[in-house]
Amino acid sequence: MQKNIHLRNILELNLAMLFISTSGALGRYIDMPVPVIIGFRAIMACILLFIYCKWKCISFSASSKDRPTIILSGVLMGLHWITYFYSLKLSNVAIGMLSIFTYPVITALLEPILLKTKFQKVHILLAFLVLIGIYFLVPDLDFSNSYTKAVILGIISALCYSLRNIIMKTKVGNYNGSILMWYQLVVISICLLPFLFIMDSSGITEQWLPTLTLALLTTAIGHTMFLGSFKRFSITTASIISSVQPVYGIIIGVIFLGEIPVFSTIIGGALILTSVVIESVRSYK
Repeated sequence: MQKNIHLRNILELNLAMLFISTSGALGRYIDMPVPVIIGFRAIMACILLFIYCKWKCISFSASSKDRPTIILSGVLMGLHWITYFYSLKLSNVAIGMLSIFTYPVITALLEPILLKTKFQKVHILLAFLVLIGIYFLVPDLDFSNSYTKAVILGIISALCYSLRNIIMKTKVGNYNGSILMWYQLVVISICLLPFLFIMDSSGITEQWLPTLTLALLTTAIGHTMFLGSFKRFSITTASIISSVQPVYGIIIGVIFLGEIPVFSTIIGGALILTSVVIESVRSYK
């Protein structure tokens, strides 16, 4: 029985990664300024999650002592999305998605320090395996072109994402994952609302469907499922298993955008998948 529950948890986490991985292709496809995309994404997802939480009769109350942490997590999540989407706009799905996957390494280094958890060498080894995979996926990194800027922005995005995940680990046991995600979306919506008036947001009339997909599938469903997985896995374990996300994203990019990866991308993807399988088996045992 326990084994079946664990297998289900692994499958649910991978399904969350599949949903979240749609962000790469959608980020490349939607033709609007990045703050406008993220603003509409947050507002739409916020409304959808509010309806869901009301339907499920989930309490919206949050302790006053937890609010600063939740607000900070929302700011970090917003910064993660903005830098990530700028990275996508400057490069392609593969570069944009893979550059943020330095975050398992960052998480493995920061989690024992910030959460006082036991340091596990195997996580460092698996994280470096992910990095080697990324090296094969992006072998010719020229620091004079836009791809360099994309990778730098991706690493900044990874740092924000890692910090957000770590601080939210301390709260997921006390609140429903949907509520935590809703509060973060409220923070992002408030911060980015002015950009909808400052920048050109007229494109939403033609691109409301992909933006709604980004809000519903990627954000409201995918990120809420991922946040809920923190109750069942350590942040580092969830991060390393989520390294399958770029592989899903690249496959989606091939199908919908025609961005066909080269042979080195296949090698890199295989290395990332290997780390996912090893961590899944290790956590299963």
